[in-house]
Amino acid sequence: MQSRRTLELTKAESWQLLGSVSLGRIVFSMHALPAIRPVNHLIDDEMIIIRSHLGSAIVAHAAADDGAVVCYEADELDPVQHTGWSVIATGMARLVREPAAITRYQQLLEPWAVGQMDYVISIKPQIITGIRLAGWRRAGAPPADQEPPGRRQGRGASPA
Repeated sequence: MQSRRTLELTKAESWQLLGSVSLGRIVFSMHALPAIRPVNHLIDDEMIIIRSHLGSAIVAHAAADDGAVVCYEADELDPVQHTGWSVIATGMARLVREPAAITRYQQLLEPWAVGQMDYVISIKPQIITGIRLAGWRRAGAPPADQEPPGRRQGRGASPA
């Protein structure tokens, strides 16, 4: 078995990969402890946009005047080949309050969960980092660190 390498992604590669998937995890504090929720997202002008509902813990935190510090993580990992990537964005989450922006995001981002998702939250990362787990490659393929950032490792040439 070949050993895997961890390759640091550039900021641009991290944004590209984050935009190539629609599901991630938001990490925030709840009762002074970390809480994680899976959410779908879209990327708009280096902001991560999610939707939520009244009563959710993240809405209460994002509604504060200064917002809330959160991490947002998205990945695409191959559990068989032990390859893939992970991107983590850390920054401020705030409720979107402009009616036109809320309407626009509600049209662009359909929640996966059933129920009323009236609130739009924007996350403006101050730090965005990413890694690629590389090492395994299919016969005849370029080394993993030479494949485009949006490509899955070890699963053929299908885009992420």
